[in-house]
Amino acid sequence: MVKFNKLVKKLNKKKLKISFAESCTGGLLAQSITSLSGASKVFNLSVVTYSNDSKNLILNVPRKIINKFGAVSEECCLSMVKNLAKISKSQINVSITGIAGPKGGSKFKPVGLVFIGINYKGKNKVYKYLFANKTRRSIQEASAKAVIDNLLSFIK
Repeated sequence: MVKFNKLVKKLNKKKLKISFAESCTGGLLAQSITSLSGASKVFNLSVVTYSNDSKNLILNVPRKIINKFGAVSEECCLSMVKNLAKISKSQINVSITGIAGPKGGSKFKPVGLVFIGINYKGKNKVYKYLFANKTRRSIQEASAKAVIDNLLSFIK
């Protein structure tokens, strides 16, 4: 993706480090960044916390949040990004959780529902998306693109 190149250049220019906590993208964000030359100057760490247990054990997402709101929720995504920021010490932290499908959706949480959390200089923002194309790969790629688009507009 061309935009990942643009992001790496922007992060490098601003001397910013980035970290990811991925669920539904399964490491796609980290792979996309690390495949580029210059990534080592801007990329700090990534964790793929795919299961609820890993969200709790690695990112300290309280079980109460997962039980009440679900792993695919604004509350879980916010907890993921806040706790990632504590672990990584990066200036920019991103969390992503969603339902990539093709199964696993429900009436209230359909396939394509994705939450993206961004922590930048101590401020947190969670974005909610419902991607229409229901193939697993297309939802993962649309999610990664949304992360990059948000980051590029976030970092002035």
